[in-house]
Amino acid sequence: MSEEKSRFVVSADWLQAELGKPDLRVLDASFYLPAHNRDANAEYAAGHIPGAIRFDQDKIADHSVPLPHTIPSPEEFAAEVGKLGIDENDRIVVYDGIGMFASPRVWWLFRVMGARNVFVLDGGLDGWKAEGRPLESAVPQYAAKVFHSRYDAGRVVHLDAMQAIVSDGSLQIADARSAGRFAATEPEPRAGMRSGHMPGARNLPSGVFASKGYFKSLPDLKKTIEDAGVDLSKPVVTSCGSGITAAIITLALESLGHTDNKLYDGSWSEWGSRDDTPVVTGPPTPSKA
Repeated sequence: MSEEKSRFVVSADWLQAELGKPDLRVLDASFYLPAHNRDANAEYAAGHIPGAIRFDQDKIADHSVPLPHTIPSPEEFAAEVGKLGIDENDRIVVYDGIGMFASPRVWWLFRVMGARNVFVLDGGLDGWKAEGRPLESAVPQYAAKVFHSRYDAGRVVHLDAMQAIVSDGSLQIADARSAGRFAATEPEPRAGMRSGHMPGARNLPSGVFASKGYFKSLPDLKKTIEDAGVDLSKPVVTSCGSGITAAIITLALESLGHTDNKLYDGSWSEWGSRDDTPVVTGPPTPSKA
């Protein structure tokens, strides 16, 4: 891979050559919005990368809260992925159908839980299929393993901490929602939510980091982030609609060597549905820098 590309992203050529290695686990983390008009489970059943395990982000989640796909406890996560035959020392490659949409969230989740050899497939399943690469419909069965969680709580932000961050401006906020949702010129897709954004937030729509599912080069990522008014020398908290696409910004930051970042797990599903959280509308305030 070129040094201009993220060290966390692997090519289809690389992955195809590694398929079948005992320490490799490939995860289909596809997730779609209603507007995509796609069914992730049906697509997996019809054909997936050989050996790939279906990782359903709505199932491996904390179901005790009303928010979608909330991060599970370390114990619950370890139990679920252990059943899938994954441990923290495996080489884990995550993909989604579109490419660089839902897979970075699972990349982030495994890293937060203590796995380190975690990567995202460039181009996703759509790119894999377009190149005529092998598929299978059989569901692989791996022997159960013990996943030892080393949960990094400092990389996850919950509501009380997010309220403090917004109040004191201690961290830069990068919001991955569309420009229209951010500025409140288009409605939120979930009912009962206010439109707009958190005071001080910068808008980095998730789609700006990739082209046709392929992650941008490091110089392009850097320019994209800095053009939005985010200072890469300072800490950042990422957010989005429900905690999925915020991880695309996280992947871009980490790819550039920016490690002082956190992800607001509740994101706008939580913030925008409350009446005690400040919301502003319009484009972001110009940077003071």
